[in-house]
Amino acid sequence: MDRNQAIGFGLIALLLLAYSFFFAGTDEKAATKQATEQVAKVEQLQNTPAVADDSLAQAQKAANMGSFATAATGTASTTTLENANIRITFNTKGGQVEEVLLKNYKTYQGEPLILFDKGSSQTDVAFTTNDGKTIKFSDLYFTPSAITKGTDKEVSTQVITFRANVGNGQYIDQIYTLYDEKFELGYKLDVKGLQGQLSGNNLTFTWTDHIKQLERDIKQNRAKTTINYATVEDGFDKMSISEEKEELALEEPVKWIANKQNFFTAGIIADNSFASAKLEADTNLADSSVVKTLATQALIPTQDVLNGKASFTYYFGPNDYKILNKVGYDFDKNLDLGWGIFSYVNKWIIIPAFDFLENYIGSYGIIIILLVLYIKTILFPLTYKSFYSMAKMKVLKPEIDAIKEQNGGDMQKTQMETMKLYNEMGVNPLSGCIPMLLQIPILFAMFNFFPNSIELRQEPFLWATDLSTYDVFAKLPFTIPFYGDHVSMFTLLMTASTILYTWSNNQMNAQMQGAMKFYSYLMPLIFMFVLNSFPAGLSFYYFVSNMVTFGQQAIIRRFVDEGKVRAKLEENKEKRKDKKKTAGPSFTERMQEAMRAAAEKEQQKKNKGLKK
Repeated sequence: MDRNQAIGFGLIALLLLAYSFFFAGTDEKAATKQATEQVAKVEQLQNTPAVADDSLAQAQKAANMGSFATAATGTASTTTLENANIRITFNTKGGQVEEVLLKNYKTYQGEPLILFDKGSSQTDVAFTTNDGKTIKFSDLYFTPSAITKGTDKEVSTQVITFRANVGNGQYIDQIYTLYDEKFELGYKLDVKGLQGQLSGNNLTFTWTDHIKQLERDIKQNRAKTTINYATVEDGFDKMSISEEKEELALEEPVKWIANKQNFFTAGIIADNSFASAKLEADTNLADSSVVKTLATQALIPTQDVLNGKASFTYYFGPNDYKILNKVGYDFDKNLDLGWGIFSYVNKWIIIPAFDFLENYIGSYGIIIILLVLYIKTILFPLTYKSFYSMAKMKVLKPEIDAIKEQNGGDMQKTQMETMKLYNEMGVNPLSGCIPMLLQIPILFAMFNFFPNSIELRQEPFLWATDLSTYDVFAKLPFTIPFYGDHVSMFTLLMTASTILYTWSNNQMNAQMQGAMKFYSYLMPLIFMFVLNSFPAGLSFYYFVSNMVTFGQQAIIRRFVDEGKVRAKLEENKEKRKDKKKTAGPSFTERMQEAMRAAAEKEQQKKNKGLKK
């Protein structure tokens, strides 16, 4: 009895005593005795009904469960399996997983990270008997076996069996196998003597998961939380991420289903397959205690259960590529590394380098700096080619300006004569853009790598307390639309360096004029708003990347003499004159002639229209 109950009973006693004193006559002893007896009765009722009701409820439920009544009574208790990474708690009532603790991770508040618990997550299995009764595992009591140790594919294991005895040698077994130093839990569903009692083609597996907030930014937490799955025929796919209720019916066999969050995933993989599944994701923006509610209803073929082939693997762990990649069945796609070429850049270039540096360096800020140097070294030939191309354009700028002045506002004629100049000098105006385009896959691959890299989670650097989310250099007293309620210093540094880098390129690029120049400065400001709430690691990477590019350009300037570039262009011009005498017009010259003919034809049409 807690303090509140004691106070309540005390007040009741005082009221009864007062009543007996003023209204029940002069026999105080009798009144006091009566009051004491009534208080005792209230206390007895308070302390005993739960047991009585539970026993009564068990008896009533057992009566409705037919031949499974024997397994419908018992006492709930828990038992655990654990290795170096996880601790899994099971409840004998239902024989299902009750709690999963990830030992080596913490929540954003520094508390133990419980990925699955009985208060927010529940799994269950249900089936229909031949007499039309629906039996749920959660209504049955399972007896745990002793934990046995062994090996499976050279991996040490711990095995425990939960058995629900139905009677007459009939039983239901749930066998769990925890693998050493892994985040995987084997699960096998087996029955004996129930062939004639199971009705229908499938058993129903249900999983309801009220996702708890594990990261500081609940908005990002919700944006990254969804149900991923893989069908036998089409492979990996996912539910659309939305702030509204989403439902999806999969009528084809399903290989696995996973409740995926920012940095952690809880999923189940079938050795064979689920017959079909219904998935549901629901977001209640008014409830900040729940990120998103994910619900799964998957059908387990009855024949798999009867034939001993209903085997599955639970995964409770981090979205770490090194770990997920070993699970198989495209389960590594729970880590979003981007689509197409961006995914391959991350898998083949970024992640191997990052893992290598991680083995020798403890500071992830330093690792990001070295990662930039590594990538910039790979891309240096392209950077050099791009800079050299811009140098050619710069030395031709006086001629280009003269062409513009001669033709006034005639843009078409200006373009034609500019193309002619490029052709005479042997300059390809696109040669500076192509190297930059080849760098775009790495640029965009980073947009997927940093927001999803669990290695950066809760890792501090300078003023940033967590490189996997935005840094808060200053908290604003109000929220700025599209910006937020905080100032990210790494984002400001990135913006400033990008504007400086843009200015430097515009000095070299003769084509960057007018509106193009304006938009080149506008884009960094737009990204300042977009990236203010992105991970600090991403903004820091781009800032360092810009600074290293400045350094590379300073080195290249020492080797690229504009006077020599001009001499080379004049040499090209003479060579092309000699070549033109012996060869026909080039492709570029034919294009120029076609443009000239089209312009003349257009002018003739205009002249005819004026005459009419």
